[in-house]
Amino acid sequence: MDILFEDNHIIAVNKKSGELVQGDNTGDETLLNRVKDYISRKYNKPGAVFLGLVHRLDRPASGVIVFARTSKALGRLNLMFQEKDVRKKYLAIVKKRPPSEKGELINYLKKNERQNKSYAYDKQVKGSKRASLDYQLILRTDNFYVLEVNLHTGRHHQIRCQLAAAGCPIKGDLKYGFSRSNNDGSISLHAWKIQFVHPVRKNEIEIIAPVPESDIWLKVREMM
Repeated sequence: MDILFEDNHIIAVNKKSGELVQGDNTGDETLLNRVKDYISRKYNKPGAVFLGLVHRLDRPASGVIVFARTSKALGRLNLMFQEKDVRKKYLAIVKKRPPSEKGELINYLKKNERQNKSYAYDKQVKGSKRASLDYQLILRTDNFYVLEVNLHTGRHHQIRCQLAAAGCPIKGDLKYGFSRSNNDGSISLHAWKIQFVHPVRKNEIEIIAPVPESDIWLKVREMM
């Protein structure tokens, strides 16, 4: 595992694409359990290890995930996420140039549980929730555009759905309209940075997750 930050209260990991954060009906190994095992081995902890899941990241995406190591940290981090006191920046690689170099996208997203997919609407429809984000075009490679994305809300598949609705599906994201999959089954969406006030020590924390070790991301890394 790629540990990005660790103290007595929180631990942050750079999730690889394809890793499952928490259990689902596949029964596959989870990042949550892997981090618990790591803590158990490193600190020689007998019995069950407490580890609180603070937020999630889609399985085919990569990037920073923060876990709480104490119940106090978990409660405070949950409140910070609810009150939008946590700032998250994502990188998304898209094929089509966005409508403008920077802007805000506002849609109403409705989740289809059976398909595990969200649909974007310009106006509110029954069962939909308002979703907003802002983006900025930060790089252009030979064939793709790299966007920095800031989430204002935390809806199901929000970045994937809203960028697709704007005509810019994420590279490799077949579910939301990209033409072909990535070789490793990933989508080119990376949770790059997270900033928040430490839930116990109260100092400002910024955690940065290096981009994946793949051809397109390595090219992005060289250009940044």
